[in-house]
Amino acid sequence: MIKNKSIRGRIDDNEPNPIDVHVGKRIRLRRTILHITQQQMAEMLGLTFQQVQKYEKGMNRVGASRLWDISRVLDVPMGFFFEDMDTDVAKKSPRMLSSMGKYWVSEPHRSLDEDPMQRAETLELVRAYYKISNRAIAKQLFDLMVTLSKSNSSANLSSMDAEGKEDF
Repeated sequence: MIKNKSIRGRIDDNEPNPIDVHVGKRIRLRRTILHITQQQMAEMLGLTFQQVQKYEKGMNRVGASRLWDISRVLDVPMGFFFEDMDTDVAKKSPRMLSSMGKYWVSEPHRSLDEDPMQRAETLELVRAYYKISNRAIAKQLFDLMVTLSKSNSSANLSSMDAEGKEDF
């Protein structure tokens, strides 16, 4: 059992808690997608850009009221910051680092490696989409991509012949 020190969720060697790092990465991801600089975000929140940097690196824990403000500035629900958290990261919560950890109930989480929002091509695609000035065309492109993604799995199955070769 780990002693309850005033470590505020930090782990060995006083490193930031992996959950705080995950939340920080999600803040940075959304800020980057929206083309907001750290300075701009800091001004919207009434902070210094250094504080935003610390949040994004997980060096400073984001309190609930501040996370609420960040979710409003970045136009995402609060849950966005915790989505796609790896199970190993989730198990490093302050509760898990204390005696309360014995009450852990496992929840399925996708690995960070499986998170398409962490891929460079996702950011590039989103940026390219928002550069389309004609929003009607952008909407048509969006609809096309949704349609293709829905039909992709059934099309892949039907395009295979009995020998497993693609039918072109």
